[in-house]
Amino acid sequence: MYPQQIIDALRHVRYPGTGKDLIESGMLEDDIRISGFEVSFSLIFPKDNDPFLKSVVKAAEVALQTYIDPNTTAHINTKFVKQNLPADAKAPAIRAKHIIAIHSGKGGVGKSTVTANLAVTLAQKGYNVGLLDADIHGPSMPKMFRCEDARPYSVEEDGRTMIEPIEQYGVKMLSIGFFVNPEQAVIWRGGMASNAIKQLIEDGHWGELDYFLIDLPPGTSDIHLTLISELQLTGVIVVTTPQPVALVDARKGVEMFRNEKVNVPIVGLIENMAWFTPAELPENKYYIFGKDGGKALAEELNIPLLGQIPLVQSIREGGDEGIPVALQTGHPAAQAFEEIANRL
Repeated sequence: MYPQQIIDALRHVRYPGTGKDLIESGMLEDDIRISGFEVSFSLIFPKDNDPFLKSVVKAAEVALQTYIDPNTTAHINTKFVKQNLPADAKAPAIRAKHIIAIHSGKGGVGKSTVTANLAVTLAQKGYNVGLLDADIHGPSMPKMFRCEDARPYSVEEDGRTMIEPIEQYGVKMLSIGFFVNPEQAVIWRGGMASNAIKQLIEDGHWGELDYFLIDLPPGTSDIHLTLISELQLTGVIVVTTPQPVALVDARKGVEMFRNEKVNVPIVGLIENMAWFTPAELPENKYYIFGKDGGKALAEELNIPLLGQIPLVQSIREGGDEGIPVALQTGHPAAQAFEEIANRL
């Protein structure tokens, strides 16, 4: 065995962050060592929490056994040094310190409400926040931010025509809801929906962000896979309600992102509608959907519980009126979202 064989084998492994193979992406360190059928070398990743790390290392091991010899044993070290990518390598689609997707296994658990209020809370703390409404078939952010009639306009930057996000409550936002008739259903196949999301990401004039939040569609679909391949996600937040039927789907969502082919870190779990508190009895808690189901699931799956949000009328009213409850300083629900933001 000789070094060029190893290099040629690694040309068959694509790094999703650049869309190119490991050699083109400049990820192979010049430290190849060979002893019989044992080889060692280092791969350089752009950050220590790279969501593609495990899957890329596994794919490299398989490539060596496939294209050199099935008896090859690889010892692959990982380094986390900012790499000098080729000039023609694809630039990051989003310039954000943290890219976080908010996911739910099923609809109706309040994922979009949680996303909207979390975005507003982070903006109130002084962070630069972007929000992508990736729920193509049920875009709700324009209504939740009271800007349904807004229409993004185009701007020119470095010879490119880009889409200027709508800014409301300190949050920059793009949604397919700004571009379609709200009275008509969006009847698109998976490929069309994924391409629309890619355009909102790549052509959005987002600027420099601290947090880029993505309101995912419920369940699993082509859109989820598109986002994972297009963006280097910092992690995913899973939203659920306490009842068993929601927990089953939440568990599936966690397992999907933990799959070695996906390998996106789970930032934590949020239990929404954890209990009902009537306005006239603010100290009372009624566990309509069951008690601590999300908390128990987080403990079982060994993921952080970011918070439990009560089912209160003002949260629903804020979403329907387009004035997120997180704007109401001192409100118990606003305090719940602030605690979640602090843990995040």
